[in-house]
Amino acid sequence: MSFAFQLCLLVLFLLAGIGAPIAHSMIVAAVVYLAVAGQDMGLAAEQIIQGIYDSFIILAVPLFIVAANIMNEGTISDRLLEFCKAAVGRFRGGLAQVDILVSLIFSGMSGSAVADAAGVGKVTINMMIKSGHYAPGFAGAVVAASATIGPIIPPSIPMVMYALVSDASIGYLFLGGVVPGLLMTVSLMAITSRLAHKRGIPAEEVVPVGKLPGITFRALPALLMPVILLAGIYGGATTPTEAAAIAAAYALLLAALLYRAVTWQSLYNVFSESARSSASVGLVIGSALIFNYIVAAENVPNSIAGLIAYLDLPPLSFLVFANILFLLLGCVLDASTIILVIVPLFVPACRVLGIDLVHFGVVTVVNCMIGLITPPYGMLLFVINGATGIPVKNIVREGVPFFFALLVSLVLLILFPELVLWLPRQFGYQG
Repeated sequence: MSFAFQLCLLVLFLLAGIGAPIAHSMIVAAVVYLAVAGQDMGLAAEQIIQGIYDSFIILAVPLFIVAANIMNEGTISDRLLEFCKAAVGRFRGGLAQVDILVSLIFSGMSGSAVADAAGVGKVTINMMIKSGHYAPGFAGAVVAASATIGPIIPPSIPMVMYALVSDASIGYLFLGGVVPGLLMTVSLMAITSRLAHKRGIPAEEVVPVGKLPGITFRALPALLMPVILLAGIYGGATTPTEAAAIAAAYALLLAALLYRAVTWQSLYNVFSESARSSASVGLVIGSALIFNYIVAAENVPNSIAGLIAYLDLPPLSFLVFANILFLLLGCVLDASTIILVIVPLFVPACRVLGIDLVHFGVVTVVNCMIGLITPPYGMLLFVINGATGIPVKNIVREGVPFFFALLVSLVLLILFPELVLWLPRQFGYQG
């Protein structure tokens, strides 16, 4: 490890430690490396431009963000909420169960945990608190935990980022996330049911059977979005990026023409917020591309792969080690940084050990989503705190059972790769 690289890491962690945005920290650290190493400073801009313009798949990220924001602005999420309340509200802890089911369905449209928590999650928190049966901290914990399902069920913005750094198939990554997403949903519903019985939280009023067809019909156009999205990708009609554009256009048509729920002003707000969010994500991706160039120049990935080969670690031991590391990093780093900067260091080792990159990718994204509810950095904790005013410490305290439920799901995915790979193999995956 050269002196320039050591200084680069020192600057990165120093800036991140004092609260500077991680993207800015990586860019400054990269510039310090180039200056000390005597390399052309223009390499920083070149890596950003080439990396972004050569990666057509990145265009899916802003399109999924637009789709999520349109659904939050219109009444689409309200109709989904009504449908889920009719479906599972009759069980113990009904409103909490409703939020988990809404997250599962909404995840098939947005690909973003933050969009889920800040949008429909805020609505379900208010419903739970107003009912008088749920402590605010518990309501916030349920929403934070269920929002982690968002980037697991396709589409998924973090999986797009993983595909960018690993060259794994984004289509098979999306398929690989279906069963894990369902597993996480079942785990959260089970722990919610147990807590509801323990705390005496009642079920909601049962919706009469005669009303179910009407409620389902009103929600059907929104429920069809994941079907259209996945059918286009796996039917060979669209690429994932084109499917993201279709998702955004479909959400706009539903909100504007069918439900008539958006105005020109609200549409302007949607596109403005989407542009800001996309710019933030793009800055992180661009800074990661510069940093990855430096890491490659220092031959770090090959060194790690060589070390793993020398230690002769079994694949399972490597997976356990990597996931423990990602869980620890998830306490202090955001998911994008882990996926774009840390994960590429482990991809060559996966190839050496014969670990399937789709399996590794899905497990990594699940791990990073758990990091979103892990203090002190957990982004979802602060999103919910900012949207509702619920103290972070209350959300963290109530969220412990949900954290362990998700952790059990992660362990099962590590131990049984077929939970991830079964569905992709049904569609011809040979990995």
